[in-house]
Amino acid sequence: MTTVAELPAGFADKVISAQSTFRSVMDAMARPGSVQRIAAVSGVPSPMMRGAAAIALTLFDHDTPIWLDPLMSETSDVAKWLKFHTSAPVVQDSSICSFALIGDGSVLPELDRFSFGTGEYPDRSTTLILQVESLTEGATLELRGPGIDGTAVLQAAIRPAGLFDRLSINEALFPRGIDVVLVCDDAIVAIPRTTRLVGSGG
Repeated sequence: MTTVAELPAGFADKVISAQSTFRSVMDAMARPGSVQRIAAVSGVPSPMMRGAAAIALTLFDHDTPIWLDPLMSETSDVAKWLKFHTSAPVVQDSSICSFALIGDGSVLPELDRFSFGTGEYPDRSTTLILQVESLTEGATLELRGPGIDGTAVLQAAIRPAGLFDRLSINEALFPRGIDVVLVCDDAIVAIPRTTRLVGSGG
């Protein structure tokens, strides 16, 4: 059992690293499909990747309920780390979470298990932070939408394989919907609710 004294450290320089990570997340959201690097974290609890940990340290606080998938909640280490570093409450009800940390995309719940926001407050939706195998190798994905000049090409190994089929629900829901941040180690790619898959290849 991990004690508070044994918890992995967060950012070496909290302010500068958080500012850098925030810029990287904003750049990723502004340029969907582009790979952005984020500030390094001194230590993270398994199975959380460094990118997911940096996003947590930057965006999570006591007002952002967090849901953990079975892999992330397999031990209490991730929940303890989040509570210690961010004060974010970990909830069992995925429909009320602001962020969902997904360590194993192959068992990603159906998207209607999360919040799509409301017509009045579309920003009250869930953002999925989905850890993936690669953001440089794998299937070639062609994306289109705001922030993309023509099309953007992303090569990535993503589970679930049908993620973009599921995300097509965003088109009917807009301005409500689900935003996704893909994470592989210290690299991230944002897939906002306005981004569409227009082609893919092996």
